[in-house]
Amino acid sequence: MNILLVRLRLIGDVVFTTPLIRALRREFHDARLTYVVEPAAAPVLQNNPHLDDLIVIPHRRGLRRVRDDVAIARDLRRRRFDVAIDLHGGPRSAWLSWATGAPRRIGYTITGRTWMYTDAIDRPPDLGSSHSVENQWALLAPLGIAPPNQVDDSVEMAADGAAAARVDERLRRAGISAAHPLVVLHVSAGNPFRRWPESSFVSLITGLIRRDPARRIVITSGPSDAAAARRVSTEARRQLGVHAPALPDAGEFDLTELRALITRASVYIGGDSGPAHIASTTRTPIVELLGPTLAGRSRPWRDPRWYSETIDAGALPCRPCSQRRCAPGDFRCLTQIDPDQVAAAAERALQHARVPGERERQA
Repeated sequence: MNILLVRLRLIGDVVFTTPLIRALRREFHDARLTYVVEPAAAPVLQNNPHLDDLIVIPHRRGLRRVRDDVAIARDLRRRRFDVAIDLHGGPRSAWLSWATGAPRRIGYTITGRTWMYTDAIDRPPDLGSSHSVENQWALLAPLGIAPPNQVDDSVEMAADGAAAARVDERLRRAGISAAHPLVVLHVSAGNPFRRWPESSFVSLITGLIRRDPARRIVITSGPSDAAAARRVSTEARRQLGVHAPALPDAGEFDLTELRALITRASVYIGGDSGPAHIASTTRTPIVELLGPTLAGRSRPWRDPRWYSETIDAGALPCRPCSQRRCAPGDFRCLTQIDPDQVAAAAERALQHARVPGERERQA
């Protein structure tokens, strides 16, 4: 059987499809599995042991997009897929799935696009509490594959030895050794509805380091939030004074390096974003900050043996929301998450941390 998977965006959503890839390989041992993805999330799938082929297509606009898609469609059609599964549901992914000419095309029931599929599956509401892994897994139902569980069907991303070596060298140059409990703090998110206030990050950083000056905190961010990360670092160092070296500048990390960095860490702290879900592919303890989304939908999807904790502002009449407009106008689902609350969760996570690197070696 020749199976195509299409999931174009975003990084976290692509991470959430990785259990599904494993399930297809488990169910159809001899199948050829091909995945179409855009460049930003491609590193998540590189060297995935269950895929036979990864097709990375450009993310461009206008006439260039049209020309790209015509060429891509011709290539996909030549590959003669038996099944095409649209894990995205957007106009582009739906059209590419249809253009394969696969006898069986599976996707979500979406107005204006349902006709492109032979099997249309109702998609749970975006504000629902079912996990994103389960939402995408629903597309496997027509193939007779049973529902997932977090132990056997956790998210995954292959380790990259070269990236790990680069990260180890950068940490060494930053003065971070295995003797330092390492905290990775991701300060950005995909949109303002998921960004914890900069002042809260500063309070968290200073509190964690003052409790234990031996700790080292590495701040990471997406390219669009690099300035915010610098502001957080500058203010935290100012407040830390003599303890400022505990907050070194280790530079920027690509996705494979970020995963290697998180693997090396004692705890990862960050909002509901792609890096948090990359953290879920490791065994490093996680503290995830949730704003408008619910834990049931975006919690770390991995074996419960590996410590994870979600922190949110509790029940609010406006939560969850569609993340199109903050009705109260004050982003209270984020501003009401207290830094002391997050620090306490981080301390619990640090108690569960093992020797750096040991988690990856364990079966």
